[in-house]
Amino acid sequence: MSDVTQTLIKNLKNIVSQQYTLTSPDKMQPYCKGFRFGSGEAIAVVRPSTLLEVWEALKACNEADVIVIMQAANTGLTGGSTPDGKDYDRPIVIINTMRIDQIQLIDEGKQIVALAGSTLFGLEETLAPYGREPHSVIGSSCIGASIVGGICNNSGGALVQRGPAYTELSIFAQVEADGSLSLVNNLGIHLGDSPEEILTNLQNQRYQAKDIEFTEKRASDNEYHERIRDVDADTPSRFNNDGRRLHESAGCAGKLAVFAVRMDTFAIPEKQQVFYVGTNDTEDFYHIRRHMLGNFENLPVSGEYIHRQCYDDSKIYGKDTFIVIDKLGSKYIPKLFGLKRTVDRIAGKFSFLPSKLSDRIMQGLSYLWPNHLPKRMEEYRDKYEHHWIIETSNGGVDEARKYLTEFFKDKDGSFFECTPEEGEKAILHRFVAAGAIGRYHGLNSSDLGSMMTIDVAFPRNEKEWFETLPPEIENQIARKYYYGHLFCHVMHQNYIVKKGVDSKALKDQILASFDKRGAEYPAEHNVGHEYAAKNTLKTFYKKIDPTNSFNPGIGKTSKLKHWAEAAGEDSCGCCGSQQD
Repeated sequence: MSDVTQTLIKNLKNIVSQQYTLTSPDKMQPYCKGFRFGSGEAIAVVRPSTLLEVWEALKACNEADVIVIMQAANTGLTGGSTPDGKDYDRPIVIINTMRIDQIQLIDEGKQIVALAGSTLFGLEETLAPYGREPHSVIGSSCIGASIVGGICNNSGGALVQRGPAYTELSIFAQVEADGSLSLVNNLGIHLGDSPEEILTNLQNQRYQAKDIEFTEKRASDNEYHERIRDVDADTPSRFNNDGRRLHESAGCAGKLAVFAVRMDTFAIPEKQQVFYVGTNDTEDFYHIRRHMLGNFENLPVSGEYIHRQCYDDSKIYGKDTFIVIDKLGSKYIPKLFGLKRTVDRIAGKFSFLPSKLSDRIMQGLSYLWPNHLPKRMEEYRDKYEHHWIIETSNGGVDEARKYLTEFFKDKDGSFFECTPEEGEKAILHRFVAAGAIGRYHGLNSSDLGSMMTIDVAFPRNEKEWFETLPPEIENQIARKYYYGHLFCHVMHQNYIVKKGVDSKALKDQILASFDKRGAEYPAEHNVGHEYAAKNTLKTFYKKIDPTNSFNPGIGKTSKLKHWAEAAGEDSCGCCGSQQD
């Protein structure tokens, strides 16, 4: 370890304390390995407790000329908040912000300021007494995803009316072209002049109503409800490479150090109803989608699709997660994931213990619990290949009931109105799909090839939304899963290939087929270290981080200072297979 590195670590310990400056590989491992993809090395992981400590740590890192990776919950699916490999030209420090989880309310909860480590679950809890809810209320919130992480990755969310996570109001640090570190306050709140004053006042909420500006700057994607209604458009409704929604912190993918974001919240509907729809003809869902988006006065709240194969494996391999959330609440899931990581980290030290020990224990315990899914859902599973969970609110409830009743008069498919319990369980069953697929692959990896995950946004006018693979591709796949946000035409397509199959070459073929159809990928998980960033994203990254000091290599871009190209570097790298 060089003298400069030793001095940096000493300085970081003085800033954050020795307890929260991790340097041993064993303790750093949970922060250096992605939730489902990617891993690498760091010289230190620091866990500051205040925004001012983050700023001081950033200054120390900038002075030492090291790479900084900003990290919150580390729940991303494409490895975007951890190092990836070893081919960096500078040491790496990870700054994890999860101890800074404060949420501040503005205008009686109509807007919020979320500090760097605050979570969607925490926001749901904070807003509930005000009759309001955050941008996303399903999926990522249950595994403790951070609010700032969602903004930095333009995360999609399941809610039809709200679009991707977006704001033009944030406060962040960036490294300028001359190498200097600066703090930019575009939060729309007067907090003082110096970085120290600004960050301390924000942390302690030392500002008044008169200090808050309300301008034309957006605190959410307030145009999405119009965009999604254009069902004849030949472009997707939302995707990570969409230049319309790349603005400072929004979409920055860790190329800025974001301290806080300001966002809109949304009124909880007075009336809600979930409809469970089944069919064996994908064209039924094509027509329902077009009619509801194009003709309903009230847009649906959400529309979650799940294929039968995905339904089946989620029932088996997502059962334990389902039960924990259903019986104890989603607030226990981050603790559960933390426990899993600890068990696997300790088990990894003993060669006689099997891999994925925590998953094997939890899977075994889940078999002791009776069937957890509602009877009517199970009946639809046997009758129909395709399932669509449509959530409606207020005036949209009667619109949907009337339309679906008329639509299925002469169709083989059908629907039923869920009781509140059925509706919650249907949505929860859809949510646990992603983890269940990973569990299945992990427990059976000795008999299978690698797992590939693709989140793809199809054009809004796409009729053939459900994939039919040619035999030469189909024959290389052991198992495939389809689920997604059907109103948005965003699909999550997971493939487990047969043993010995070249998954990278196969994924290239699949992605090439998407290109021909005008699809965009990734749709909402961002590029991470799995996808290549297209020109729009690369240009944006270089603009906001000209020295390539934050999270270099994201989107398969250069890992070198000032964006230099490594000798023999493949500048394409359009995809990479995912290994659990």
